[in-house]
Amino acid sequence: MSDALTRLSDTCLRDLAVGLRSRRIASPFAPLQVSRVVGGELGRAVASELRQLEESGFAPDQIATTLELLIRDRQASRQARSPIELVTSGPEAPGITNRDTSVVVREMFAHATTSVQVVGYAVYQGQQVFETLARRMEELPDLDVRFFLNIARPDGDSTAGQILVSRFAQRFKATQWPSGYRLPKVYYDPRSVADDGRVRSSLHAKCIVVDSEQVFVSSANFTQAAQQRNIEVGLSIRSPWLASRLIQHFRKLHEHGLAARAF
Repeated sequence: MSDALTRLSDTCLRDLAVGLRSRRIASPFAPLQVSRVVGGELGRAVASELRQLEESGFAPDQIATTLELLIRDRQASRQARSPIELVTSGPEAPGITNRDTSVVVREMFAHATTSVQVVGYAVYQGQQVFETLARRMEELPDLDVRFFLNIARPDGDSTAGQILVSRFAQRFKATQWPSGYRLPKVYYDPRSVADDGRVRSSLHAKCIVVDSEQVFVSSANFTQAAQQRNIEVGLSIRSPWLASRLIQHFRKLHEHGLAARAF
């Protein structure tokens, strides 16, 4: 199985198989056509792999069956795995295969059913990083999505705190969230924009909690470089107890005024 196809989430693989069987995705597998199903980031590479499989003699239904078998193999593997997985970004160490940060994040977003909590320090090129989550929010209107993000005050900056928050909100909506999709609820630490430098702080945590069940804690920021190229290390943990504690931790911060709603 090709690298491009194995990097797809289960949801994307399933949608791709359905598209192949219905002939909604058909030869010559144009990148734009494929990108509508798997997202722009991998669309071109996946389209190329589909053409190679076709040239090797695979009919669309046979390719779809292969993708469905990959999903089943993944599901069986997950059941046999430890509830804690090592997740990395960047080049693979020779002889060692870990789960990839960008794949784990996309799968968590794609499989969410009730809630997603994202906690992060830096967001850059978020329209690509959060594309899967935005699409999932469109599919499930009741999906509760909350972001706790850092709002930085540059050294020597004397801008009023509320103006910094307003500018952050405008930038996030315009450049960091996929256009046309429902927005998440976004919170921040008021101390990060405090006028008094003695109390100023940063929200430096980086984690995702999905459905009060799965937790991903990582050194990786929500940037394309951190998700794919930088050397980053994290843990994916299936633990309802830990997930619930993390959700309650940040919600209690909000209830007690230590995390304010930005929008």
